Amino acid sequence: MTTRTATPIFRLSEVDNPSSLVERFGSEDPLRLDCGVDLTPFQIAYQTYGTLDSRKANAVLVCHALTADQHLANRHPVTGAQGWWTTMVGPGRPIDTNRFFVICTNVLGACMGTTGPASTNPATGKPWGLDFPMVTIRDMVRAQAKLIDRLGIESLFCVLGGSMGGMQVLQWAASYPERVFCALPIATAAKHSAQNIAFHEVGRQAVMADPDWRKGRYIEEGTRPSKGLGVARMAAHITYLSEKALHRKFGRNLQDREAPTFSFDADFQVESYLRHQGMSFVERFDANSYLYVTRAMDYFDLAADYGGALARAFQGSRTRFCVVSFTSDWLFPTADSRATVHALNAAGGSVSFVEIATDRGHDAFLLDVPELFATTGGFIDAAARARGLSPVPSKGASADLPRERRERAEETPALSATRIGSRR
Repeated sequence: MTTRTATPIFRLSEVDNPSSLVERFGSEDPLRLDCGVDLTPFQIAYQTYGTLDSRKANAVLVCHALTADQHLANRHPVTGAQGWWTTMVGPGRPIDTNRFFVICTNVLGACMGTTGPASTNPATGKPWGLDFPMVTIRDMVRAQAKLIDRLGIESLFCVLGGSMGGMQVLQWAASYPERVFCALPIATAAKHSAQNIAFHEVGRQAVMADPDWRKGRYIEEGTRPSKGLGVARMAAHITYLSEKALHRKFGRNLQDREAPTFSFDADFQVESYLRHQGMSFVERFDANSYLYVTRAMDYFDLAADYGGALARAFQGSRTRFCVVSFTSDWLFPTADSRATVHALNAAGGSVSFVEIATDRGHDAFLLDVPELFATTGGFIDAAARARGLSPVPSKGASADLPRERRERAEETPALSATRIGSRR
C-alpha cells in the first residue's frame, strides 16, 4: 500500500490547530473523566453564529452526532461542503441566527480540533492513539460546560441535537438542569440498545482488523486503516436509512451497466453508493476517534446513573422539553423517545412529544423535512417568548427560507404528544 495519503490533511491542519475557534484549558483546570483520569491540558474547538445579547440569554448549544463536527452552518474546511445542519440553523431558519447566538463544539474524543486520540500527547510529543483515556457522553458534556463557563454564559436558552447529539442534550438536562431553559432531543434514546452496541462493535472490529491500523499507531507509522474504517462507515450508514428509502432511491438498479458482470464489482447502484460513502468518510475522520466516540455512545445509560430510574434524572427540573422521533427510524425507534417522555412525565416535567411520519429513516433529522422545521420553530418560538427574548426582526428573519417552509415556521404553534403526517 502506498503512503501518498497515509497522513490525511485534516490530521495535520485540524487536529491541534483547527480552522475554527478553540479554547485551551491548562493544568490549572483539568477535566475529570468518568474513567478516573484528569485530562490536562485539553482543548475544545467550536464555532459560533449570530450575536450574544446583552443579557447573555439567547445562547443555543447544538450538539453534533457521531461523525459530524462543529461546522454545522459554514463550509467545512476539509471537504468544502456546506455545514451539516444548514436546513435548521441560519438566518430565517428555525434556529434563527438573527435572533440566537448559536454554539457548536467538536466533541471530546473527536478529530476536528477538540482533544482526542489523534491529538498530540504533551507527554510524548506523539499522537495519543490508544493511550487516550476512554470518554463518555457525560465527559463530552462536562467539557462543553467548561467552554460555556469560559464564554461567561450562566444558562443556555436551548440545547438541541439529534442521535448522539440528542444523548448530549439529555445529559445536559440531567447534569445541569438549572443551566438549560429548554431542550430538544431528536431521534435519540436515554440509553444505547444492545442492537446498536452490536452494530458499533462490528464497525470497531472492521477498523481493528485492518492491518494498517497498527494497534492504533498508524499515524506514527505512516499508514491508515482506510479499508477497515470504510467498511465500518458502510455498515453504519445502512442503519441511518430505511428500507423504503433505499428501495425508492436505488431499488435493484444496476450501476452504469445493463447486465450483471458476474463478478464482485459494484453491479448495483446501492453497492456503489455505499462504497462512495466509505471512501469519502475516511478522508475526513480519524479511525481511532471512531472507536472512542462509538464506545462513548455504547456506555450511555442515563438511568444507570440514577439508581436505574430514568425519572430521577429529571426530578425537579424546570427545563422545557420537546422530544422528537421519526416513524421509520429503526436505529432509535419511537419507543426510545416515548420512554424518555414517560420519565419526564413521571418527574413532573414540562414535555411535548412529536412523532413525525416519514420513510426517510434515522437521518431524517438532517434532511429537508418540513414537519421537523415546523415543530422546532414552534417550540423554540414559544420558549423564547417565555424567556423574554426579542421576537424575530420585523423585516422577516425567515426571508432566506422557501415560501412554504417560511409559512410553516411562522404559523405553526408548538405541538404536544402528536404525530405529524409527511407528504413524502
